[in-house]
Amino acid sequence: MDIDPSQFAAHWAAAWNAHDVDAVLAHFHDEAVFTSPFARQLLPETDGVLRGKAAIGAYWSAGLARIPDLRFHVDAVFAGVDTVVIAYTNQKGVRVSEVLRFSGDRVIEGHGTYPADAHNPTGAR
Repeated sequence: MDIDPSQFAAHWAAAWNAHDVDAVLAHFHDEAVFTSPFARQLLPETDGVLRGKAAIGAYWSAGLARIPDLRFHVDAVFAGVDTVVIAYTNQKGVRVSEVLRFSGDRVIEGHGTYPADAHNPTGAR
């Protein structure tokens, strides 16, 4: 992994809080895959799996249109061999984790994860 996990998380949160999808996507490979239960709700035909930077960006843009007050506060950052987990609290006060697997300095796979008892991840990404 060719990134500093804490610096990455700070840039990630700043880009999200600025609602700058392009800045978030700059850290992703063109063929990245991203999963999210919220994607399953917003785009049921994807079954929650978005393939490729263009599909991920379109989903995030649609999500921001639905959640204009979106805001993230990073609570903790965890680092693995090629993985970073960003634990954060969203604008609804929901604790969320973003699990990101890297290839070099770019995210190749990401997963938005939510509390197991959250039946409707309103405010989720």
